[in-house]
Amino acid sequence: MSFNVQQIRKDFPILDREVWPGVKLVYLDSTATSQKPELVIEAMNAFYRLSNANIHRGVHVLAEEATAMYEQARVKIAKFINAPSAREVIYTRNTTESINLVAYTWARTNLKAGDLVILTEMEHHSNLVPWHMLASERGIRLEFIPVTGEGLLDLDAYRSLLSQGPKLVSFAHMSNVLGTINPAEEIIRLAHQAGAVTVLDGAQSVSHLKVDVQKLGVDFMAFSAHKMCGPTGIGALYGKTALLESMPPFLGGGDMIKEVKLRSFRPTTIPSKFEAGTPAIAESVGFGAAVDYLTSIGMDQISAHEHEMIEYALERLEEIPGLKVFGPSADKKGGVASFTFDGVHPHDVAQILDRDGIAVRAGHHCAQPLHEKFGITATTRASFYLYSTKEEVDKLVEGIYKVKKVFG
Repeated sequence: MSFNVQQIRKDFPILDREVWPGVKLVYLDSTATSQKPELVIEAMNAFYRLSNANIHRGVHVLAEEATAMYEQARVKIAKFINAPSAREVIYTRNTTESINLVAYTWARTNLKAGDLVILTEMEHHSNLVPWHMLASERGIRLEFIPVTGEGLLDLDAYRSLLSQGPKLVSFAHMSNVLGTINPAEEIIRLAHQAGAVTVLDGAQSVSHLKVDVQKLGVDFMAFSAHKMCGPTGIGALYGKTALLESMPPFLGGGDMIKEVKLRSFRPTTIPSKFEAGTPAIAESVGFGAAVDYLTSIGMDQISAHEHEMIEYALERLEEIPGLKVFGPSADKKGGVASFTFDGVHPHDVAQILDRDGIAVRAGHHCAQPLHEKFGITATTRASFYLYSTKEEVDKLVEGIYKVKKVFG
């Protein structure tokens, strides 16, 4: 289908909402969570109305329908990221849980005191804290690829770190603060040459770019449905079959077992080995519907629209005296514009913008070390998605001038 942003906006009921009397919503917080199209909302409603049952063990009609829908969604997700097999897609609650799964299973099995894990200075806390916890427990060593003043990773410093023989390299495909799109394929290739396993935080990239795990060659990739027009409470971990099969279970309980004795148990095969208990079944249906929706539009078209949006947004924001946008130029980033405004705290900026229905995010965006790197405590972040328009960017700019007027 051809890309028509006004037609796409009609798919999202919330975009018609008045957040204040006579004030329409201007949603510029899609990096935190995307809005949901009618197709996703109705898919989940239909599941609860017509097919609600627990999965895998029941033999009645509802149980078989629910199981089929749950597994069909997994197949869609695998195809969306070009995974070789749907068995390599593990359902989790979100990107955070996916990274923790790797840290608690693969890493605790394979890493020992003194082993090196390479991260970057631009990581979300989800890709920092699990490794800090492991460092405290096991004595592993953490080193970080520096971020340049332009907001890019210093790949020369990365090559130097690789000479120290890391066991794991874990990094964000796209920064949730700077919008930087990192050269994932090159970073992964170099890591493999050094003998390291790779983990990709795809929370921001899978929803905005065409991501192919086979082309990237990545060992693990974590991502969340709620960033990509799907429901909250469900995400996925992609992992290569051999690695997943070698890992111990993450959580114990029902559905992840092959056999249980009073004094022992045997786990079942992947992916069920990592999916203990009753999962988020309705959410999996919504996840699959979100993948259908994005696929029908085309990720290349979504990326092109967002590139047009961020080019326009940076151009307009640069007009405002006293405003500084962080991160690289539009050709090196996704639809994220994090900024500071002289003399005004980011939370005050966000609060005043909210009076005009403009929803942005303010704070450190779960990336405190990155903000410290730039000598700031917080930024205001406007972020764009397939339903964003240039008119909304104009309203953002008008709102910032109102902030300037309020604060003199």
